[in-house]
Amino acid sequence: MNQALENLKTRGLFQQCTDPDALSRLMDAGPVTFYVGCDPTGPSLHIGHMVPFFAFRHLMAAGHKGIALIGGGTARIGDPSGKTEMRKMLSYEQLDANAACIAAQLDKFLGFDGDRARTANNKDWLADLNYIDFLREIGSHFSVNRMLSFEAYKMRMETGLSFIEFNYQLLQSYDFLELYRRHGNRLQIGGDDQWGNIVAGADLIRRIEGAEVFGMTFPLVTTADGKKMGKTEKGAIFLDPAITSPYEFFQYWRNVQDADLRRFLLMFTFLPVGEIDTITAPGKNPNEGKERLAWEVTALIHGNDEADKALSGAKAAFGGEGGDKSAMPSAALSLAKFQAGYNVVDLFTDAGLTPTKSEARRLVQQGGAFVSASGDTASLAAITDVAALIGADALDGDGELVLRAGKKRFCRVTTR
Repeated sequence: MNQALENLKTRGLFQQCTDPDALSRLMDAGPVTFYVGCDPTGPSLHIGHMVPFFAFRHLMAAGHKGIALIGGGTARIGDPSGKTEMRKMLSYEQLDANAACIAAQLDKFLGFDGDRARTANNKDWLADLNYIDFLREIGSHFSVNRMLSFEAYKMRMETGLSFIEFNYQLLQSYDFLELYRRHGNRLQIGGDDQWGNIVAGADLIRRIEGAEVFGMTFPLVTTADGKKMGKTEKGAIFLDPAITSPYEFFQYWRNVQDADLRRFLLMFTFLPVGEIDTITAPGKNPNEGKERLAWEVTALIHGNDEADKALSGAKAAFGGEGGDKSAMPSAALSLAKFQAGYNVVDLFTDAGLTPTKSEARRLVQQGGAFVSASGDTASLAAITDVAALIGADALDGDGELVLRAGKKRFCRVTTR
């Protein structure tokens, strides 16, 4: 098998391929242009979206050329794949704004140079399509019976599939055709939930152009306990630092399960396989490996400086050497409230460690609320009385203290 494809398999970035042997021969013959698409249904990608883009970088490093297709046109309809109900319709203006944000995130990760990596927006050829001409040229090649055989449509038939969503496969297939015509694109890659759409696009090009093109998918990543990768009780782990701070992003990776460490190092970093073998060898401390994983992924998404800050903040929170308390998540609260006696429920809510006072009460009652006695994380003490007042004597010489919610969420409180 072609070395680039073998590398993807080794790293767990290979699930299905329409014809792996033929694709391997094509890649051996020279650079192949490929694409991966994502719809701008929100202002930021989350880490679950990034699996195809890690594969994008591996393929690019092997000499192939990639296109990141922003679905400014297809997002006007919504992809039914993997969804139990129809997506909320967004305004065209919101979709354009989202597309610009996502393109900027991908540029930072992929480095668009207009040759080895470029971006495109399918709004450019979908927005002004003539519906009758489209049905005659494209729709005539699709079998409704075959479309309904794909898992994405079978699932939605049970809960209700709108006609507008039913068109999505035609549009994504048309994207493949347009990119083949415009850029000689021979390969579409994506998550395994896109298999039906990808196969349909390859079949459309064969019917219209008489050309062989290929599709390849990646596994939909779940954690060792079966949860969707990149999801927490607070929601998805986003790339936008205004939604998920670099510290929270770092902590997500630092807290993965031991069973996921090697797999995530292979999928979400570019460390050599041999080095990953060393990091995860029997007898190695998995916490050191998780710290390395967290630093590597945070550096890839947010840069080395933010990764260093997040690491330093984590060490300060958990009492490690070389920690910097200023790098921890922080909240500036009123000194006067401490001088008057700050109710512990109000304190945890105001610091952002709980979204509501009722959740703060539960946290306190269940023994999950900790407050430092002198701003030092080593002296954290559990507060179990919801009526407890935290006074100014709990502040250190800089007018600060540290809060902890549960085992792993910290906040450095400063006063003003």
